Amino acid sequence: MKRQIRVAAGLAAVLLGSAALAGCTSSGKTSGAATSAVGSAAESALASATAALGSAAASLGASAQAAASSALASVKGGLNVKGDVALGAATTGSDGKLSVPVTVTNHGSQAGKYTIQVNFDDASGNLLDATVVNVPDVAPGATAQATAHSNRSLNAPVTPVVANALRY
Repeated sequence: MKRQIRVAAGLAAVLLGSAALAGCTSSGKTSGAATSAVGSAAESALASATAALGSAAASLGASAQAAASSALASVKGGLNVKGDVALGAATTGSDGKLSVPVTVTNHGSQAGKYTIQVNFDDASGNLLDATVVNVPDVAPGATAQATAHSNRSLNAPVTPVVANALRY
């Protein structure tokens, strides 16, 4: 996937460079018609490369979402308890990955284990990454701490969101 992103970015750079050169005459001056035609082609190529980059990022988010959904599907008889989970402020590690403190408060009458899906969304609400955090037995009325880590380096601004939380 990273290779696809690099190829798309490289293609955009080559096309833009070619567009700049194609509009030049042998005297070094630009030809108006050539500049216009090449400019349109470059804009189209850039738009295509940008779409490819967006598609690659969406594909990574979808892959992470599928893995998280699979982990949640393995929980049998869980109760949806998103209200039991609160997220703290995300911090970025030296590797570019995000860490988010997770606080779980068991509002139930019995001890329970928690499986929590945390999504990492961009400013437009698009899914960039997802991870699952497991919290062992939490007594009724008690609070437990955990940390959710993104699977890959993410650029700001990113908003962590509790997508699912199951108590079982």
